[in-house]
Amino acid sequence: MDLALVIMAAGLGSRFGGNKQLVEVGPNGEVFFDFAIADARAAGANRVVIIVRREFADTVEAHVRKMHGDDLDLHLVCQDESGAPPREKPWGTAHAVLTTASVVDRPFIVVNADDYYGTDSYRQVAEACRTIGPRDAVVAGFELGRTMPAKGAVSRGVLHVDGGNLVRIVETHGIERRDGTIISADPPGELTDTTPVSMNMFAFHPSLMNHLARLWDEFFAAHGHEPKTEFLLPTAVSQLMAEGHLTVKVVPTSSDWIGVTNPDDLEPARASLAGLRSR
Repeated sequence: MDLALVIMAAGLGSRFGGNKQLVEVGPNGEVFFDFAIADARAAGANRVVIIVRREFADTVEAHVRKMHGDDLDLHLVCQDESGAPPREKPWGTAHAVLTTASVVDRPFIVVNADDYYGTDSYRQVAEACRTIGPRDAVVAGFELGRTMPAKGAVSRGVLHVDGGNLVRIVETHGIERRDGTIISADPPGELTDTTPVSMNMFAFHPSLMNHLARLWDEFFAAHGHEPKTEFLLPTAVSQLMAEGHLTVKVVPTSSDWIGVTNPDDLEPARASLAGLRSR
């Protein structure tokens, strides 16, 4: 099976205070997306596409070649050279994926560059891609408890599932543990450790690009003058579901997710990765 991995690495990382996509987190100098590349290749991916900003393109390519070799089928796409009007904030994750249309000619897995998703999640999503068609998509359903920090509140896309298929994604904010219970502030409610959530790990048929091109035109007509509004992948997926163009299969995974939002998250992430990748 031909399968591509698309890594979204063009974000600003404003809360982190720098380009966290290139911060070393692994025991051998790996950045987060090195694990993505290794795990996706082990699961069958034979092309890697990394979405970057022009200022980091050469650095990213040099790093990837050093870590993964010159034989890797690697394509770098600069989101800020896509033809969209320049602005400080990138145009969003759905726009980022659309910029790869010329090099994505096969089913593809999409991930964030600064998240660790776990070996099994790539294997499970890649397996689901074997039968993916033009009207199909896949989202990895992580167990909420495996994505929670030791302290503090987070936001997550809670997945509502029926018969294994996604019904809707509810962006849920202020999720934290209190007295042994997981609660959310907006919308208010109680969740569990096994509540399925999206961590932005999707898979699609390449025909998605035709839909994204249309939705981008609609988005830009409505919001192109706004400096910060983003064309987001979960929003695009939800719209395509509502229009009847996509059925999204939820692939449950018990993999541990690791990410960093603030600088204080970095050392705990390194410790967790050292344990996981030394097994």
